[in-house]
Amino acid sequence: MPGPKKILLTGGAGFIGSHLAEAFLRQGHEVAVVDNLSSGRREQVPPGAQFYPYDIQSQETFDLIGRWRPQVLVHHAAQMSVHRSVEDPVMDARENILGSLNLFQAAARVGMEKILFASTGGAMYGDQAPVPAREEDRALPECPYGVAKLAVEHYLHFYQREYGITPISLRYANVYGPRQNGLGEAGVVAIFIEKFLAGEQPLINGDGLQTRDFVCVEDVVAANLAALDYPRAGVFNIGTGRETDILTVYRQLQGIMGSPRGPAHGPAKPGEQRRSALDSSRARKLLDWQPRLTLAEGLARTVAAFRERG
Repeated sequence: MPGPKKILLTGGAGFIGSHLAEAFLRQGHEVAVVDNLSSGRREQVPPGAQFYPYDIQSQETFDLIGRWRPQVLVHHAAQMSVHRSVEDPVMDARENILGSLNLFQAAARVGMEKILFASTGGAMYGDQAPVPAREEDRALPECPYGVAKLAVEHYLHFYQREYGITPISLRYANVYGPRQNGLGEAGVVAIFIEKFLAGEQPLINGDGLQTRDFVCVEDVVAANLAALDYPRAGVFNIGTGRETDILTVYRQLQGIMGSPRGPAHGPAKPGEQRRSALDSSRARKLLDWQPRLTLAEGLARTVAAFRERG
């Protein structure tokens, strides 16, 4: 998509969204951020981006799209806690499905060109999938959060067929990096760092041998920039393809931060997925994207950013 675009970014005051807002502005795009600040922070919205403290379910957001007429929607606003989705599936569906549909209906009315959707890889495939999982593997999410993300992907196919909007779903692995707030199951890196900085003992859920695919937010931003230029619809895993257990992450952070606090274990989370990693070879081939940062490099940068923030 050559040339500057008008981009509406939902969740742009949050962890990933604020990094994206900065990147889009650097590329010369016009950016409007919609974020209800339920987990995002106003000070993370970069200068140069228009900011609207709206909920994505609101008439205000619907009207903003009709008035501002963005060419691209980059949709990152979400209820992101797997645990909360299990406790209250109706709430999760209201925020993650109905909120998305409010955006998509408005997008259809203004003839929007493209939607980039922050989907999930970690909660999409379930424990029965091969590791690393490919996009071709059966999506069988085991929690309402994953079910909602998959439903939104299917709705995007409908809006493509009915209204000609080009959808791209990016199925993220466990994203970490500067500005992560530790909310949700994917926030283990931020949780550990904040505990170490406060001189407190971080707790590992269970034996710590459960694995995740940790991808740094810098690489996730690069994937979004590549997807913005990609001319066709698609679903892409965005991960490293490598499994890392939680105990290893703990020990790496302990070493980087020079903490004397060794691993301590709490109870395992009921129903927690045991293994997760994503095969991103499709993104490598079609988006010319691949993760650049090693886990050690990404963790060191993240620790430095948290220390600077204080």
